Amino acid sequence: MDNLENLLIDLSKGLVEDKDAVKVTVDEPNEEGIIVYHLEVATPDKGRVIGKQGRIAKAIRVIMRAAANRMGKKILVEIV
Repeated sequence: MDNLENLLIDLSKGLVEDKDAVKVTVDEPNEEGIIVYHLEVATPDKGRVIGKQGRIAKAIRVIMRAAANRMGKKILVEIV
């Protein structure tokens, strides 16, 4: 588990009620060097992670991109 994966898990666990259901899977970098992080939460908690008009999801993506830039990586966060 890398630092970005831990950061995404920690951010998500702070938002949800069912903390055990938080799972992150990481894809290998694609041809453009982008690493995709798939965030999976329990169905009742999806609204908490996405937020009104997607504001919380957008904030999570901004934080993750900023952290990845500091490490010289390109990432994408998908909520499934």
